[in-house]
Amino acid sequence: MNEMMTAAVSRPVRVTKDLVHKHDAGQVLLVGLKRLAEDEFLVAADWTDTSEFVGAGDRDQDSAVLLTETIRQTFPLLSHAGYDVPFGHRLLWSEYRYALNLPTLREGGIGGRPDLHIRCYDVVRRRDRVTALSLDITVLRDGEQLATAHTRFTIQQPAVYERLRGSYGDAHRMLELARSRPLPPPASGAGEEFRDALLSPTDAPDRWQLRIDTHHPMYFDHPSDHAPGILLLEAAKQAVRTMRHPRVGDAEAMETVFHRYVELDSPCSVDVQLLPDDQLGRARFLVTMHQESRLCFTALASVAKERTTG
Repeated sequence: MNEMMTAAVSRPVRVTKDLVHKHDAGQVLLVGLKRLAEDEFLVAADWTDTSEFVGAGDRDQDSAVLLTETIRQTFPLLSHAGYDVPFGHRLLWSEYRYALNLPTLREGGIGGRPDLHIRCYDVVRRRDRVTALSLDITVLRDGEQLATAHTRFTIQQPAVYERLRGSYGDAHRMLELARSRPLPPPASGAGEEFRDALLSPTDAPDRWQLRIDTHHPMYFDHPSDHAPGILLLEAAKQAVRTMRHPRVGDAEAMETVFHRYVELDSPCSVDVQLLPDDQLGRARFLVTMHQESRLCFTALASVAKERTTG
């Protein structure tokens, strides 16, 4: 371990909004970063005030979106503070999966100060710059495991991103296009507040149109030229909850792949298909999103068994 590495281990990093790519400091969920080894980190989170993320609905729904946003904020934090990625570089989500410990989350509720133990691997470097990372994450609170997750993302230099995206890479132009069109009405049945509804009904019971409100304070905290990944994840969970099936519920586990960007200037369809139960006997659903006949996103969701009451 070199001298720079030793210093990084002994000096925890205080998290600022810039380090997690947020404009609103009230949405920053991470408070500290400490390097334990070359590719291992301990990230401290703070869930004592989650009013920006937690509504008045089902707390299981809130725990999933809160967990995912907490994990998402580790991507830029580790990139900048852990691997010296310059600001302005683009982080591209490739895959993400999680498994919630719902009994513990239900018993302890949302709140407290969880720790995220993160191991990075399959680190790709080009010209001494990190260009891709895989993360294994364990989320603990007071010694109890709340969730596990795995994710991978890639990192592109601004010039490369701009060349690949072309006119689609102009966030302000894309937002103007999106806001020039009326927002479709929300679907009913998933239990979200109006501003958080991400689906609009169609004539088919297992298909919806993605509803992208570019004024949403969390999903569009800062300008984006495409639909953010966390919005797609939440839309997939809403689609599963809205599905007319006796065993629909909240996604206790999910495996997702981001195939291509969902653009802001054309409709995106969201389809749900019932699959055979998973190995734990949970109902399982496949969610796919297509835009202009191209596959953009897939998610396999295993639904939590119904709660029992004493």
